[in-house]
Amino acid sequence: MNVLTRAAAGLGLAALLASPAVAQTKWDLPTPYPDGNFHTKNIVQFAEDVKAATGGSLQITVHANQSLIKHPDIKNAVRSGTVPAGELLVSRLANESPIYEVDSVPFLASSYDAAKKLYAAQKPILEKKLGEQGLMLLFSVAWPPQGIFAKQELNTLADLKGVKFRAYSKSTERVAQLAGMVPVQIEASDIATAFATGRVGAMITSPSTGTDSKVWDFLSHYYDTQAWLPRNMVIVNKAAFDKLSDAEKQAVREAARKAEERGWEMSAIETEEKTDLLAKNGIKVTAPSDDMKKGFAEIGATMTAEWEKAAGEDGKAILDAYRN
Repeated sequence: MNVLTRAAAGLGLAALLASPAVAQTKWDLPTPYPDGNFHTKNIVQFAEDVKAATGGSLQITVHANQSLIKHPDIKNAVRSGTVPAGELLVSRLANESPIYEVDSVPFLASSYDAAKKLYAAQKPILEKKLGEQGLMLLFSVAWPPQGIFAKQELNTLADLKGVKFRAYSKSTERVAQLAGMVPVQIEASDIATAFATGRVGAMITSPSTGTDSKVWDFLSHYYDTQAWLPRNMVIVNKAAFDKLSDAEKQAVREAARKAEERGWEMSAIETEEKTDLLAKNGIKVTAPSDDMKKGFAEIGATMTAEWEKAAGEDGKAILDAYRN
């Protein structure tokens, strides 16, 4: 072996030793919410945990605020393999099956403990539904309880009649209809513009979305109805997951378990902090009147019965497990 050959061989060996010991996999994970939102923060931590546990062999890049894929398209993008994973609101899939919207049936589960119990009852059937489409559930985290934001004081449910109401799911559209409001589909990232331009005059959403949108710039009242705790979920393309090594799969599962536990804790803290922040910025935060409570309870009973009928045997199984 001459000098040049030995030098080349030495450089090749040095390059090999300096290169990663294992192949690197990169995943893109789109989410609809901004960087400051607690769901996004939790997912970023999930990605960091995966990277650390795999020694960098699996790296997940989080794309916040619909910057990569719009919210309505995230599920299909994951299913098709356009992206390996993504976050979306579970109840956005209600048009596919009522099973996806049980967490958004008003007043069925209106506390964190109740919402966790409902999730446990729903989870086996939810995983089955996702699996039929080549998808896997990684973790699911609740939003803070939903309340009514409005431009004006609301003393009775009748005060909402005819109001253009921001809808983000089938359930919110039905609430609007039963209350005599006019539902208008508006994404979280478009809330400020929609109110500023008069496209909507009220909405039901979490204190988190309210503060993310700086509602004090265009609204005045928040009614803490605690109607339901809708959940987001992070899903993964099953084929993409199956390509991982056993060690990487275990790292993802463990990071997902921690993310779900952490996310629910963050949600409870978020509820208190963001409700206080609304008040500090001039939003009048109050409990709904007895008339509003009664009216919304009636809407909730109607929607629970409608949901159970539409969901069939799977729906009955979920409600039986939840109520027992």
